[in-house]
Amino acid sequence: MRWGTTFLMVNASAYPVGTPGQPWGENERNQWRARQVRHRRYDEDVVPRIAALGDRFETLVYGRVDYAGEHYDLHALRSRRFDPALPTALITGGVHGYETSGVMGALAFLETRADAYAGRINLLVAPCVSPWAYERINRWNHDAIDPNRNFRTGGPSGEATALIALVASVAQPFALHIDLHETTDSDEAEFRPALCARDGKPFLPETIPDGFYLCADSENPQPAFQQAIIAAVGKLTHIAPPDAKGEIIGSPVVAHGVIEYPVAKLGLCASITGARFTTTTEVYPDSPRSTPELCMLAQVIAVCAALDHVLDPEGNCGTR
Repeated sequence: MRWGTTFLMVNASAYPVGTPGQPWGENERNQWRARQVRHRRYDEDVVPRIAALGDRFETLVYGRVDYAGEHYDLHALRSRRFDPALPTALITGGVHGYETSGVMGALAFLETRADAYAGRINLLVAPCVSPWAYERINRWNHDAIDPNRNFRTGGPSGEATALIALVASVAQPFALHIDLHETTDSDEAEFRPALCARDGKPFLPETIPDGFYLCADSENPQPAFQQAIIAAVGKLTHIAPPDAKGEIIGSPVVAHGVIEYPVAKLGLCASITGARFTTTTEVYPDSPRSTPELCMLAQVIAVCAALDHVLDPEGNCGTR
């Protein structure tokens, strides 16, 4: 079975910003910002689709980020009636703006599958957590900060702190949080080299896994929940196998298609609700066995399978 793409060792000096071994200052961050180009529009791709869902969901602006004269409202959608007797679920996409299927998968779920869960579960959905990065197809925000390492109160990422505040505003406890991500070739070609250059550290390459996998919380792994999602997505597309060391992106594979991270310790988005069931999806859009449409559908199926497991451990999204 093919295992993604292996990248050659990249010397820190190969990254065009900064001095090897020295963390960035404001001058280097400005150089990095100058390299970022807007490739697409949040107000054209995402916001109109959210507005179009306003007849079925409550739409809200839960925050705003302002970068160098550019202003982005942060949008979410929620069930029109939150029933305290029902479980509550958070679905997030676009924490890393370049991970397109997370954004499109969250929107497609709302457009095509969410009605099946009306009156059964309370939904709160933030489809595009990092709109500046969505437009630049980047991992970081304008300040060269990765929101998905900074989900903590008072942290440096405005995108993260706004989402934390949104979650805190919900009176009901959360049963589920599923955070929709991708692993791409650009992780090794651009984003990890940039990270090492920013922090003044050497870059050690990893291998990109070919296929869908999940990152569970090592402090609350919920293995049956993770495997329910893997089983559902595996009917649609291939699941990433472990590499020769039994790992995926440097972490041991604990079950078919599943690795674990200490999500709260790392400041990951999946830590913010304290839900019983949490997971982070990862699709590989650069696989020769995949397409953008297939990746988006995998995210939708993962969301459905997660909701079905919360509602009924025997549930199957594909039968609805």
